[in-house]
Amino acid sequence: MTSYSRQDVLRILQISSRQLFGWERAGIIPTQQTYTFQDLGQLRTLRALREEDVPAASIRDSIVAMRAVAGMTNPLLEASLVRTGARLAFRCSGAMVDPIRRQLLFDFERLEHSPAGAGPSPLRRPGLLPAGTESVQSLFLAAVQAEESGEKNRAIALYEQILERNPCYAAAYINLGTIYFHLRRYGRAEELYRRATETDPGYVLAFFDLGNVLDELERPEESIRAYQRALGLSPRYADAHYNLALAFERRGENRSALRHWQAYIRLDRSGPWADHARSQIRKLLDGEPLTIAWRAGKFIPPSKSSPALQLASPAS
Repeated sequence: MTSYSRQDVLRILQISSRQLFGWERAGIIPTQQTYTFQDLGQLRTLRALREEDVPAASIRDSIVAMRAVAGMTNPLLEASLVRTGARLAFRCSGAMVDPIRRQLLFDFERLEHSPAGAGPSPLRRPGLLPAGTESVQSLFLAAVQAEESGEKNRAIALYEQILERNPCYAAAYINLGTIYFHLRRYGRAEELYRRATETDPGYVLAFFDLGNVLDELERPEESIRAYQRALGLSPRYADAHYNLALAFERRGENRSALRHWQAYIRLDRSGPWADHARSQIRKLLDGEPLTIAWRAGKFIPPSKSSPALQLASPAS
């Protein structure tokens, strides 16, 4: 595979070393000395966004959010980053995702460039919409636009109309459920999120959103199961680790919480949420009788009177 040096990259893309270093420092791309052709593609995307005056922080936050939402290691390689108005979205698996708002968007740009009558499905999986549903897709676009402009009642009516016509439209369940969640109508939101999980049992975001609303309804056991289901589908789902850690902490299950806090910071190393996770890890370790010790030369069985592990000195 052809490799390129940092100087090659600067020359080919016509960017400054300061700009490249800024992307690295912001956590958008890793620091490296050689680059592949795929790396050049990522950097071209970043250059185009910066030429459109998209702040580096916005790019970074969208990439971090996409890692959390989709469990991706490198969203710039595994999906296409596109600008949608004032925000960024990703195209992947036949869908357009706004990772920060955790919503599926109608990809009208792809629709304009598709063969006549072959509009894209805004669902995570292809094939859930029957043929001849262009009117339903148009309704979805209108509903998304109504949300964007703050017309919640109109958006609700449009999503409900979509679901009357096509009860298998998972994206409509999610977006409608999210509106009701923000309206604090948690019972209705739960119903819609559950319908999304039934329509598509592999829909990670549906289980995550279900966990959130069950948490608001103070049903922790069900909430934890929903988050765990999301992680079962996408083990790198950072936000699910974060919320699971919070849920286990509230139940006093500190070791389970610690495990998920540590998983979270492996996936999200910077930002306020990562700082909070590190703070919780320190508190839990300070409060736990279990600490890291030298490995003993032989096994020392724990006392039955004490469930905590005992520290042992190295064998002489």
